[in-house]
Amino acid sequence: MHVPHRPIDQQVIVITGATSGIGLCTALLAAERGAKVVLAARSAGTLDAVAEQIRFDGGEAVVVAADVGVRADVARIAETAVERFGGVDTWVNNAGVSVYGRLDEVSEEDSRRLFDTNFWGVVNGSLEALALLRRRGGALINIGSEVCESVLPLQGMYSTSKHAVKGFTDALRVEVEQIDRAPVSITLIQPAAVNTPYPQHARNYMDREPKLPSRMLDPHRVAEAILKAAVDGGRDVKVGAMAYMNTTMARLLPRVSDLMSARRVDQQQADVEPQFPQGALHRPHDTGRIYGSVPFTPPDA
Repeated sequence: MHVPHRPIDQQVIVITGATSGIGLCTALLAAERGAKVVLAARSAGTLDAVAEQIRFDGGEAVVVAADVGVRADVARIAETAVERFGGVDTWVNNAGVSVYGRLDEVSEEDSRRLFDTNFWGVVNGSLEALALLRRRGGALINIGSEVCESVLPLQGMYSTSKHAVKGFTDALRVEVEQIDRAPVSITLIQPAAVNTPYPQHARNYMDREPKLPSRMLDPHRVAEAILKAAVDGGRDVKVGAMAYMNTTMARLLPRVSDLMSARRVDQQQADVEPQFPQGALHRPHDTGRIYGSVPFTPPDA
């Protein structure tokens, strides 16, 4: 079902994980194009700095320091959007974090924390968003990954969480779009590797610094896909040639896909010792950066 939405410059857009990477890029681009933005993340100081920049450039922004894994925090995001701007037109569940390490090495505490953010953060955001979007229509956009349908060794729990996000998003879409016929589009964005500080924010069990493959997408490509879905809707939106190739391979030639995935072990490890192995899994980083391929200074360094 095609659901037309308002132009970006007439929208109120909620973005979680808005202090770095894809979330920050999307927030700045949406505000530049006239949207009123509600920015959420754990890093209160960085949120304030981002909002100040948006206001300096003539945009409108409000911030909510929140942990998306906590339903009450996510409810405050929704309440703030209503109090400040009267409602929500698009809600982007972007917040996420990873763990680099073999599945038999990662602690249960770290695995559960990852799921609190990556999966339950999407569930919490989706359910709070739908309570608002059903009233006047709009777009719910969940940020997945190519590993919603394929896998990565050394990031097994991250891959698992993204499979769960896809299952939840697909089931929710059927209930909302097909059964209820609500004026809401539910879109899953599935990018390939993106040049963000994602590896530096990950919890790292390896004896080398984590990294992404050398071929990475510019975050602006993903932000453009998100803003297009905010207006046009969509179902599964893959971004980047590798996202198409890897998901197609996993579906049509799963054994070959397994072999290709195994070869990605070295692509995820840099030839330097770990710089900040605790990452941002349990506490935020105040990096405020869109891109990741620049020198990184850990907190309190």
